[in-house]
Amino acid sequence: MTYGQKIEALAVPTRRAVLERLIEGPASVGEIADGLPVSRPAVSQHLRVLKDANLVRETKHGTRHIYSLNAEGFQDLRAYFDQFWDGALAALQTAVKASEEQ
Repeated sequence: MTYGQKIEALAVPTRRAVLERLIEGPASVGEIADGLPVSRPAVSQHLRVLKDANLVRETKHGTRHIYSLNAEGFQDLRAYFDQFWDGALAALQTAVKASEEQ
C-alpha cells in the first residue's frame, strides 16, 4: 500500500474523525458511531476503507468487531511527510548560517 492510497483514505473528514476516536483506544462500530453524525453502516464503510489502507485493525470478539489504530500502517505515511520536515529543517539551517555570515 502506497502513501498515496493512505492519503486518499484520509481525505474524508469522517474517516479522520474515526481515526481521532481510535486514538482513545479500541472501539466497536457502535461506539465509534455514537460520537459521529453518521449512521453505523456509514461508519462501517469508512472503517472498511481505513482497514484496506492498513490504517486500522479489526479484531473479532464473537459477533463484535473491535477496531484499533494500526501503527505500522502509518510508517510509510510518516516517512513521506518526514521528507518535507527534513527539507524544511535543512533550509532553515542554511538560512541561519547565511544570516550569521552577514
